[in-house]
Amino acid sequence: MSDGTLFDDAVGRDPRSDTWTVPELSVHVGRLLVGAFPDDVWVEGQIRNLNRSANGHVYFQLAEPCPAGQQPSTQLAVTLLAPERTLVNAQIKRAGGGVRMEDGIEVRIQGRIRWYGPRGTLQLRMHGIDPDYTLGRLQADKDRTLALLAADGLLDRNARLPVPQVPLRIGLVTSMGTAAHADVLAELTASEIGFVVRTVDARTQGAESAAAITRALTILGQDDVDLILLVRGGGARTDLAPFDTELMARAIATSPVPVFTGIGHEIDRSIADEVAHTAHKTPTAAAAAVVHQVRRFLAEVDDRAGAIQRAVHRSLRVATDRLDDRTTRVARSGDRALGRQALLLDRAGDRAARGADRALDAAAARLVAPSRAVGDRARRALAVAERDLDGVAARTRAHDPQLALARGWSITTTADGTLVRSPVDAPPGTTLVTRVADGQVTSTVTDTGLPGPTAPSTDRQDPAAP
Repeated sequence: MSDGTLFDDAVGRDPRSDTWTVPELSVHVGRLLVGAFPDDVWVEGQIRNLNRSANGHVYFQLAEPCPAGQQPSTQLAVTLLAPERTLVNAQIKRAGGGVRMEDGIEVRIQGRIRWYGPRGTLQLRMHGIDPDYTLGRLQADKDRTLALLAADGLLDRNARLPVPQVPLRIGLVTSMGTAAHADVLAELTASEIGFVVRTVDARTQGAESAAAITRALTILGQDDVDLILLVRGGGARTDLAPFDTELMARAIATSPVPVFTGIGHEIDRSIADEVAHTAHKTPTAAAAAVVHQVRRFLAEVDDRAGAIQRAVHRSLRVATDRLDDRTTRVARSGDRALGRQALLLDRAGDRAARGADRALDAAAARLVAPSRAVGDRARRALAVAERDLDGVAARTRAHDPQLALARGWSITTTADGTLVRSPVDAPPGTTLVTRVADGQVTSTVTDTGLPGPTAPSTDRQDPAAP
């Protein structure tokens, strides 16, 4: 780079020539810039397209501030080389470390305007930064946003939502895989309560994080969750800048579900904390608050159950005492009543016994004559029945088949015991059993003497006979 003045001629150039070579023009532009900006300049703007190279250099565009997603009208290339980066980091650290250079952050930086010939670009060689400017801008934006939210009545809108007594369905908005995500899940799991966690992944740092978190809150607001945890670990003030945006603040304030925040470290307080239902210092503290809510309900249930049990025991003791007293009184009254009734019963028994004896004597007297008459009639009836029975027995013996057999009669039946009364009952070939007085005879019918076929002759003729 040339250190010549603005009006120096290009070194080694023929002044009569009206045509520049590229190196000549590049060197001349560099000399002109050095002459026009011989000292450091301070420039303020918004960081865009920041890139950290592997060799420690940082490159970005310093643009006119405008909302995310819009193209700025003016940009300036900035280069922060590794040696100067160390100096800038030291400046930030001395200021409390509240600034981290990221896209979307407004900064006031110091450097020198230079022409980079190999690429033909104008750039600012950065070597200093004003952290107070960035922090002041953040605070001013935060104050302005808080005023707008207060004017719209949004600062306590979410805080007025009731939190369920037993919030078991938890919506979690954070960057998955981060320490904040792990801390929340560890706290909920260690409680052994049985929470159901619905996690929506969202970037929690950078220019696009406010929109991502807003989308996540909208998704969970339409889901069946009891409350939402919005958490992020600690970092620089600029890292937490998305949680001071109006877009995210309105999303939290208008959420139909209570939002618990756990953002940054204990000293951090963002606009998200201001509009949330309840703000907690860390992600772990936010999760612990949910656990405490459920455990408090369980403790109340246990306390009420214990109170009910004690009240029941007291009531039982009182009732038992009353029952014992009444039992004693009833027992005494019962004994007296039983004594009176026993005396009355004894007297009535005596009267009944005497009356029964008299009644039995009278009844016995009335039964003597009828008893005698019944006995006489029974004896006469028995005598008549005995005579009739003797006659029946004689007739029965007269018809006894055995007597007939003894007189020479016989009884013929078929083999199956059917009585043969007619020749029709015993066709030829029928086996007959004839019972006589001292046994039986078995025979086969060969002829019945009735018209019809007869049994073949049992005589056999010698075929050789003439």
